Amino acid sequence: MSQNGPPGIKELTALIETLRGVNGCPWDRKQTPRSVVLYLIEEVFELAEAIESGNSDAVLEELGDVLFQVLFITVLFSEKKKFNLNEVIHTNITKMIRRHPHVFGESSAQTADAIKKQWYAIKRAEKGPESDASVLDSVPDGLPALMRASRISKRAADAGFDWDDMKGVMQKAEEEWHEFQAELGDDEQTPISNERSLLEFGDLMFTLVNVARFARIHPETALRAATQKFEKRFKKMEKTIMQKDSDLDSLSRHEIDCLWEDAKKRVDVDKDTSKR
Repeated sequence: MSQNGPPGIKELTALIETLRGVNGCPWDRKQTPRSVVLYLIEEVFELAEAIESGNSDAVLEELGDVLFQVLFITVLFSEKKKFNLNEVIHTNITKMIRRHPHVFGESSAQTADAIKKQWYAIKRAEKGPESDASVLDSVPDGLPALMRASRISKRAADAGFDWDDMKGVMQKAEEEWHEFQAELGDDEQTPISNERSLLEFGDLMFTLVNVARFARIHPETALRAATQKFEKRFKKMEKTIMQKDSDLDSLSRHEIDCLWEDAKKRVDVDKDTSKR
């Protein structure tokens, strides 16, 4: 397969072709687009984690892994004479130029909001006048639920379906919280779990996604950071308990609370020290 492009891309493509060749790797030869895309998804999450860590060396490595999987899928389709890397690049360049008329054409859109409206108008036009496509159709079903909720929320807001301000969405979040509490019932020890409580909790989460959007916070990033923070504190507490030759189950609620507060302080100190 002849591929034009930077030497690095040529070399990586050639490497994949060798792996797929007669004398290559049996595992690589049996891969399909459906199998490789699962690895691509995993690599993208690892890339996101590396970016969150701020470790440029890790980002460099994970970007390479993502690129490898993308090129692997391209090679698989090229083998079947469907398309090659040049066509992938050409198609993307053409689309990006078409969707940026304020840069490459005569559009006067300058603000971020105007550019977003223009972007979605161009996408709708690409589907044709007879299309009954929704503005939400471009959000993949396979995204993680929290990320998909964020994308759906943003698409609907960009189309004009939104609260007027933060106060309105915060009030809605409070309403959803009370509705969820009411559905659970009064018995805090044995709350009722059913389809309605599940849906009410989902409504609460979706509304909080909108709160995050108004606050210019990505919920996926916020939850990832909060989970990592909890993880560090819990592991620090676990280490303290093990050093005392004890275990979590044997401790009282008061002892656990004290250890947790101590772990929080020590993790915060470690964080501040690492910044120096």
